[in-house]
Amino acid sequence: MSTRHAGAGLELTAPSRGAVRSVLVVCDPAKEGVRELLAELLPWLRERVQTTAVADDVRALVESRSALSLEHSRSARPDLMIVLGGDGAILGAVRAFAQAPVPTLGINFGRVGFLASTPVRHWREALQGILDGEGVLEPRMRLVARLGGGKARSGDLEAIALNEVLVARGTAPGMLTLALSVGGEWVADYRADGLILATPSGSTAHSLSAGGPILFPSMLGMVVTPICPQGLSYRPIVLHPDSSVEVIVKESIGDTLLVLDGQAFHPMQEGEVVRVERHPLSYPLLAWSQLDPYRRLRDRLGWSETRYRNSDA
Repeated sequence: MSTRHAGAGLELTAPSRGAVRSVLVVCDPAKEGVRELLAELLPWLRERVQTTAVADDVRALVESRSALSLEHSRSARPDLMIVLGGDGAILGAVRAFAQAPVPTLGINFGRVGFLASTPVRHWREALQGILDGEGVLEPRMRLVARLGGGKARSGDLEAIALNEVLVARGTAPGMLTLALSVGGEWVADYRADGLILATPSGSTAHSLSAGGPILFPSMLGMVVTPICPQGLSYRPIVLHPDSSVEVIVKESIGDTLLVLDGQAFHPMQEGEVVRVERHPLSYPLLAWSQLDPYRRLRDRLGWSETRYRNSDA
């Protein structure tokens, strides 16, 4: 399966058989069980691929790659990235390759695991399948947020998010007033603790806990979810993926934050606008071919496994 993105100059594909020669393993060795898996995983990989590297500090990885030019970033990347951790680890690792995405498999050591979907007990089957060209590509839509230079900034800010872009109040107890516009048309003013703009991947993260809908992860769309709105009639909205969205901070008591994937934080001021659009290049997450995506929902959300059975009686 492949996905071509017009104007991006890259084609996203699941690795074909024999195409994976270099692998980067991203992990936190302090996390329970990670060192033990590394002791099995690294020798297993070295028997099957030419080059294996380990990054045990995600923040350092992000910082080192952010200093690279786009051309160098594309050339100095592995054929496959394996992340040992939860969804937070995936989000950090993906930030490191934001400009030049790498096919990425997450082996779940976290509590939920919508992004890091492969169970630890099945890592061999999942990886062997990918090396054999049987990995399932799940192209994940991303968002790009642009924040104009305010008094506290010398220039414009541009950042990429896989899960969500959040505008929220900081430590002050008062609500925000946030104006939402789509395609230049005013939608509503929200009195709320914040506003989430989520991708389908992010629909099962912060947006879900705030009452937003679940979108199938490989589909396209943008979910606008208010956080604790003062008006009970305000409900989440699902927008066309190519919508151009603006959020204006109209009133704020105390500090306001622009948050990308829960990992990058930027202060905002009254009157500032953040513009959010679909990024032209999706991120190529990989899944184990034997993993039922609906079982993923049942397992992660604790849905009942009881099946309805027709009876002739």
